Amino acid sequence: MTGENPEGTALVVVDLQNDFCTGATAMARYGKDPAALDTAVAGCVRAVARARERGVEVVFVRFVGDPEHQGAGWRLRDRTLGKRPKCLEGSWGVGFHAATPAPDERVFTKRACFDAFLADGFEEYLVARGVGHLALAGLYADVCVDSTARTAFQKGFHVTLLTDCSTSLHLPYDDVRRFMRTVYGARTTTTDDPRAWTTPMSPTEEAPCARPPR
Repeated sequence: MTGENPEGTALVVVDLQNDFCTGATAMARYGKDPAALDTAVAGCVRAVARARERGVEVVFVRFVGDPEHQGAGWRLRDRTLGKRPKCLEGSWGVGFHAATPAPDERVFTKRACFDAFLADGFEEYLVARGVGHLALAGLYADVCVDSTARTAFQKGFHVTLLTDCSTSLHLPYDDVRRFMRTVYGARTTTTDDPRAWTTPMSPTEEAPCARPPR
C-alpha cells in the first residue's frame, strides 16, 4: 500500500451474487439455516444504503468461476469433491443479488480466486482514492471475505467486518470473527455503529468494539 496516512473508508461488498445468495445452487451449498443467509443479504442492502447516505465509497467485487479461469489446483479440488463451477459469465448465477452498483460505483471481477486484491485494478483504485480502511460485507466470512481481509491487513489497510452483513460457510461464525480480531486487529461490529464508517485511530478508540454485538 502506498500513501502516508490515507484516511478514507470504502465499503467493499464481496460476492453478493445469485449463486451465493439465493436459489438452488446457493441453498445446496450453504447447508445451514437459510435465515442466516437472508439476514446477511439484508445487512448488505442496509450497509450499501448507509454508505451512500454518508458519502462513503462503495465498491462491489464479483466472482466469476468459469473453468477457463481455474488453475490446476482449483480444477483438481472440484473433481475430487464433486464441485460444480459457480457464477458462470453470462449466467443468472453471476448476477448481483438484492443490491446493485450505482452507475458511478466501481465493480471489480475475481476470476476463480477468493481475494479481491487479485482482481485487476482493485488495490490501485483504493490507493488512488485515498482509502485506508475497508468495511467488509458479503459472502462468505471464512472464504472470500477473510481472504480479502488478510491481504488488506498485510498491505497496511485497516479492516472492519460488518457482522450483520456476512455469515460463514464452513466454520462457526463466532470463531471467524474472533480470528479476524486476533490476527488482523479487525473491528467486528454492525452497520449501525458509527465507528464502522471511520478509520480506526488508536487502541483506545477501538476498545468499545472488543466485544462486538452478536
